[in-house]
Amino acid sequence: MQALHGKVALVTGVSAPKGIGRAIAQRLAQDGAHVVVTDISGAIEGGMTTRAGLLDALAQDIITRGGSALALTLDVTSARDIAAVMEQVLARFGRLDILVNNAGSLAGSDNFLSTNAAQWTSSFEVNLLGPMMLSQAVIPEMRKLGGGRIINIGSTGSLGAEAGFGAYTAMKHGLVGLTKTLAAEFGPDGILCNTVCPGFIATDMHEAANTRLSQEQGMSVADIKQQRYANVALRDAGLPQDVANAVAFLAGPEAQYVTGINLPVTGGVPFGI
Repeated sequence: MQALHGKVALVTGVSAPKGIGRAIAQRLAQDGAHVVVTDISGAIEGGMTTRAGLLDALAQDIITRGGSALALTLDVTSARDIAAVMEQVLARFGRLDILVNNAGSLAGSDNFLSTNAAQWTSSFEVNLLGPMMLSQAVIPEMRKLGGGRIINIGSTGSLGAEAGFGAYTAMKHGLVGLTKTLAAEFGPDGILCNTVCPGFIATDMHEAANTRLSQEQGMSVADIKQQRYANVALRDAGLPQDVANAVAFLAGPEAQYVTGINLPVTGGVPFGI
């Protein structure tokens, strides 16, 4: 039997074609879960494709492959959106077992003195307030089931710091605090909460950054990658599937005694200060 057969999982931030969220949703579906794929509405930056269209296509692909999926738009900073999604999930499946807080924002990724209050607030709302509100929404349903899993997607910015990412780093550190609080408070209810901390992962965003750095520094993309990965023990970026595998472990029965941890998926990269 598949490890997550009959379970229902809600994953946020799923629309990016080569994103971590998409890989997580596909892996949980492969393991037998009914997967609710969500993201904010609107067009993808630099293209005409909408996030809703990408969500629908992903859900259909999962169904075509024999899985079960439901695509819903969700702004994780909106209490109204969260309530509406919960209502639809429970109407469709009657339960919710797994929450993956993957949606994130790099707002405020600048030197500290140039970061303004609006950027800091935006980073807080997406990276920390959203996971908090979603956790509050799902925990009562998990309690009814006698347990559940909440998996927060952090980063190396959850474990250390480097210059130029002040808001993001502060919120990802806060996400670890949220994880540990939920693990401590709701462990008696059988609810496990952990953080997965990716390093360099070959997503659309990461590849775009490599291309931009190549143009700015007048170097080939290959040389940029060699430079960026010099401190990674495995000397390369990971794949979205590497993060998805870690999430699948924490969501599955083999992690039934694992809670409150930060699991790095980094290829052995230093965390900074």
